[in-house]
Amino acid sequence: QVQLVESGGGLVQAGGSLRLSCAASGRTFSPYAMGWFRRAPGKEREFVVAYSFSGGNTNVADSVKGRFTISRDNALNTVYLQMNSLKPEDTAVYYCAAKKFGGSIWLETTYAYWGQGTQVTVSS
Repeated sequence: QVQLVESGGGLVQAGGSLRLSCAASGRTFSPYAMGWFRRAPGKEREFVVAYSFSGGNTNVADSVKGRFTISRDNALNTVYLQMNSLKPEDTAVYYCAAKKFGGSIWLETTYAYWGQGTQVTVSS
């Protein structure tokens, strides 16, 4: 069983920064890709950013391009989401996810493992 645990969420002012972490544990697992998604109040979950281990490629949602970046520490089995220049519309529960097989890394339905989420609230 592969488990993903997010941390690092909180309350920040607009223009501030946060760094989210997603720690993976369980049996040996080599994901095809890992990514971050978010769900704002009253809205459906949406893609934020993802990284493909197979090709070293990244995909970034237009809404966060230039502000959010994804990184990883393979030794710690951890993936990070650095969020800068935060806006009130970034307020959401943020989820990390792992994808087992090939395909589009920006599609939520292609990910097999999900964390429980961490709340990010951005005040005006």
